[in-house]
Amino acid sequence: MEDREYRNADDSAPALTLLHVLVQVQQSAERLQRAAAKDAARTGAGYPQIGEASGMTRQGARQRWPGLFNHSSNATTEHMMTAPARPFDVLLVEDDIADAMLIEGALTGRGARNLVQVTDGVAALEHLRAPGTARPDLIVLDLNMPRMNGRELLQVLKSDKDLQAIPVVILTTSAAPDDVTGAYSSHANAYVTKPVNLEEFEQAVQSIDAFYLETATRPPHN
Repeated sequence: MEDREYRNADDSAPALTLLHVLVQVQQSAERLQRAAAKDAARTGAGYPQIGEASGMTRQGARQRWPGLFNHSSNATTEHMMTAPARPFDVLLVEDDIADAMLIEGALTGRGARNLVQVTDGVAALEHLRAPGTARPDLIVLDLNMPRMNGRELLQVLKSDKDLQAIPVVILTTSAAPDDVTGAYSSHANAYVTKPVNLEEFEQAVQSIDAFYLETATRPPHN
């Protein structure tokens, strides 16, 4: 019995050695990948680009290499090359919880964002008109909501001299020509139809964010 045990141990030695070597290689590869991800972050890449280069989603890259943007005092946000002097303020008027979570994730994934979400037009106006409330840099507005819908809220916003300069982007499931025409007639700044595909949905939100909060010149923030 003892001879058989010794013989089995000898037979398995090459396989165990190979396994040990492979583990060492895997650990080295992981260290190299993290170093490369850090370098990419340092030169301006965000989690979406790092994830794509690694064959995974943005969320997957964030989970695998958390804290990439805290590795130096000069890089405190994901988009350090365009980091704002203060976090951008976004008001999201959206009653669908799942869509609201996706929008919030897509916005905050690009940098510092103060996002307030309300579920209808009445709540949006209450928030905007509350004493001491900071005027948002951007309003992302759904059309179909209870109490006061997005169409009605847009008309109120664009007729209010204190609120009409805030950029309003309609983000909705409707692609109906009447809705599109009506939104622009009411002076919406842009109309975006929500894509069905999850990745395309996230890209659409990030495109809105990139243009209105990082590219376009905005009115002074009160």
